[in-house]
Amino acid sequence: MVRLVFIDMDDTFVGPDKTIPRDNLRILDVAAERGVQFVPCTGRSLRGVPRELVTHPSVRHAVCGGGALVYDVRSGEIIREVPIAKELVRSLYEDVRDQRVTFDLFTPEGVFASREHLPLYNQIEMTEATRRMVVSQRTFVECDTEELIERTPTICRVNVLFGDERGRRVTWDAVEARPELFGASSIPMNVEVTSAEATKGTALVWLCERLGVDVADTVAFGDSGNDVAMLDVAGDAVAMENASPEVKAHARHVAPRCELAGVARYLEPLLV
Repeated sequence: MVRLVFIDMDDTFVGPDKTIPRDNLRILDVAAERGVQFVPCTGRSLRGVPRELVTHPSVRHAVCGGGALVYDVRSGEIIREVPIAKELVRSLYEDVRDQRVTFDLFTPEGVFASREHLPLYNQIEMTEATRRMVVSQRTFVECDTEELIERTPTICRVNVLFGDERGRRVTWDAVEARPELFGASSIPMNVEVTSAEATKGTALVWLCERLGVDVADTVAFGDSGNDVAMLDVAGDAVAMENASPEVKAHARHVAPRCELAGVARYLEPLLV
């Protein structure tokens, strides 16, 4: 029996053009009729979760920041928050500050970045749809990153975009040298850093416990490295056809491609 459906956003529920296929919207209606809850489980901020989801009756909660924040979307209340210790953020930045990378701070209030890095967002290799989404979700401030870290009370995630291969290697080495941190990627040119206690998988288990739902009654959909922890614990782990081989290796089933409304096509026989 399916009771909770955890869905990654980009290239899973949302197509490459950042729109939601019509059949995926329709399956939300079916879920609401059956009493099944959809849970957006994303690296995005709550602001970045499509309005069609946030306002839909089948959606009551959202996991954001790669698992660092869980929201009650109806009240806007944060019901789980797992920050990164400030000293860890400082030391991580010291290791990467001389590289061609961004250093974006994900907080309960939104995503903040120093304006000094703004030109780099236009140089990093990514699709234009992804670039527009990334830039639109950030608030750029008039101070350097070091000052921004000190001014930010709670940091739940750090997102680093690489301008070159050296930046990628240095950043991954710095994250892996700190066992208190967890790193994952949603696109080839980034690493999303959270507390080791904050992954999409730990958020899935936590929310199930809060709602009294057996994890066995969950289905999770994903396509990239930051979805693996979620797929590893879900009752049914589904990778998209467009997923990386790594993700497919952690899945029990494969759904059609995201732009073909693979989530809806996989779920429909389970919900009707």
